[in-house]
Amino acid sequence: MAHQWYVVHTYSGFENRAKQNLEERIKNLGKAEFFSDILVPTETVVELVKGKRKTSQRKIFPGYILVKMELNEETWHIVKDTPKITAFAGDGTKPVPISEKEVEEILSTMKEGVSKAKPKVSFNAGDNVRVI
Repeated sequence: MAHQWYVVHTYSGFENRAKQNLEERIKNLGKAEFFSDILVPTETVVELVKGKRKTSQRKIFPGYILVKMELNEETWHIVKDTPKITAFAGDGTKPVPISEKEVEEILSTMKEGVSKAKPKVSFNAGDNVRVI
């Protein structure tokens, strides 16, 4: 069975820790052949802090990570029983893989952010800005 990408729900703010916990579980259980990649989608943003430009990373999908894996009963339990992970995204009974096109769009957004950072806050013509 081929590896496919799945969206996994985590505690918000603990995406990196959930990724680390899952990687440790996979290593400890010796199941690396069933998992190929774990990704926390982030993008580079630029903001002004005290008059200086600051570049930082922002999560594209807070509370979610992407896992490329071969889904079976054992791998499902490995992911589901990992600390800081709550569930797979899907219809509730069986995880649904996302398409390669969707993954490519996410990866291109991540690569685009590295080469061309975008502003943290953007304004459009006609927006009113109130200074407090």
